[in-house]
Amino acid sequence: MLSFENKVVVVTGASRGIGQAIAVAFAQEGAKVTGVARSNLAETGAKVKEAGGEFMAVQADLSKGTQKEAADLVANTLKQIGRIDALVNNAGIIRRAPAVDFPEAEWNEVLRTNLSTPFFLCQAVAKWWLTGGREQSPDEARLKIINIASLLSFQGGILVPAYTASKHGIAGITKALANEWAKERINVNAIAPGYIATENTRALRDDAKRNQAIVERIPEARWGKPEDVAGACVFLASRDAEYLNGAIINIDGGWLGR
Repeated sequence: MLSFENKVVVVTGASRGIGQAIAVAFAQEGAKVTGVARSNLAETGAKVKEAGGEFMAVQADLSKGTQKEAADLVANTLKQIGRIDALVNNAGIIRRAPAVDFPEAEWNEVLRTNLSTPFFLCQAVAKWWLTGGREQSPDEARLKIINIASLLSFQGGILVPAYTASKHGIAGITKALANEWAKERINVNAIAPGYIATENTRALRDDAKRNQAIVERIPEARWGKPEDVAGACVFLASRDAEYLNGAIINIDGGWLGR
């Protein structure tokens, strides 16, 4: 059985890496996937269709971090597809510089993209759910929101103060929204990936000394793959996770347990 047949899942940052892997994983379960990214989504669309799902591409720049931008994105998706069963806030950026020299423009860009936009997307989807979406859904159906946090929701990191601040914030709003919305049949949870081989971590993997130090610290002794995150995301959006709310699940190869 396809557990997400006829379900609509919105994934931001879906053009590559973790977002693409999440989109494909939902497609394998029969979902209709809406992929959101500012870059080309053709590759993700092809992979989703090959996996048996339907795909709608939405080109959007999520770096503005405005309430209107998020509300418009959700409204346009609903206009074309009619409903949203799960939202995955995956889009994010990272900028590296010593804290003493960290540029104001980059600080603001990271916070807008990684924290403001996810919050406003959560807000817009929840508002639709509470003002009619829930009534149009089958009895006991729930809206699922999954935020992509990070190990740096718990640790400080090195040379990434804005990213760390944004990911601590994601952990916080995940808990805050779960507290408010659990009674409304909305589940808000987060996944905190460890060191995953994506474009965002290329600089670390290209630094031989840093790469070696990271791998030696991971009990699994390897970088994670985007697919390692995708399965947990599908689980959080499934009926099996309906009593899980306000949780942050670490997928880090054992890093935080070391």
